[in-house]
Amino acid sequence: MSRGDAGELAAEFAGTFVLILIGCGTVAQVVTSEGANGDWGTLVWGWGVAVTMGVYIAGRVSGAHLNPAVTLALAVFKGFSWRKVVPYWLAQTVGAFLAALVVRAVYAGPIAAVDPGHTVATQTIFSTLPGEHVTIFAAFGDQIVGTALLVFVIFALTNALNNPPGANMAPFMIGFLVVGIGIAFGANAGYAINPARDLGPRLASFVTGYDTAFVTAAGVPYWWLPIVAPLLGGLIGGGAFVLLVERFLTPAELEAAATGETPVGRVPHPEAPVEQPVASRLEETR
Repeated sequence: MSRGDAGELAAEFAGTFVLILIGCGTVAQVVTSEGANGDWGTLVWGWGVAVTMGVYIAGRVSGAHLNPAVTLALAVFKGFSWRKVVPYWLAQTVGAFLAALVVRAVYAGPIAAVDPGHTVATQTIFSTLPGEHVTIFAAFGDQIVGTALLVFVIFALTNALNNPPGANMAPFMIGFLVVGIGIAFGANAGYAINPARDLGPRLASFVTGYDTAFVTAAGVPYWWLPIVAPLLGGLIGGGAFVLLVERFLTPAELEAAATGETPVGRVPHPEAPVEQPVASRLEETR
């Protein structure tokens, strides 16, 4: 393994670790206080902040996938190296697992006080479950829709030809996106929208006393759903962006060369040499 590869995996680990530390920590505070220290709004904003900080941590080194569904979609549609897919998945899942163990240790006392039997009442601190009146089929569809939306908008926010957020604001906007998905769909199935976010903490809860970690309250096997559905959803979302938006994006410089007009909304960098060939500038946008 090269030093560069090791650095990317370390960044994925660290970013996902912080994501879960803040995210599951937020849920733990709300659940163990039985709502006294927050509500649903607290949860969705907590996860939004968690994602934002994780992306800021890992973005420069690894691209801050922090999510196996994002990694898979980037490999299929954006040329991300296939040899790195499984190592990224492992780094993300291990980061999530260890962060959940930290949350479990920090909140051991409060969890024991409100749920000494370690039941579904506090299992949701670590992993997701379908909401009341939500079938397994509906939960599967919910996770596909939520993850498709996540990847679709991430592709839009990070495409250099699609007027992406400036001044390093993309991590903030991705976190804001996660808040929006939580507000729109979170109650249906806990909006895992990330296999590592669910599997890592689920494993952590299992090894620390949650015997029913892999099933619903009714005893139906559920652990697989927040893995399979987000992976499918990520592919759908990535494919939809390529089909509906990306293939119609034309570099503004190319349009200018063809029409002789100045690209709308584009201001040349003050240090950019005016004689730079159009082909060179286009290459820099890829």
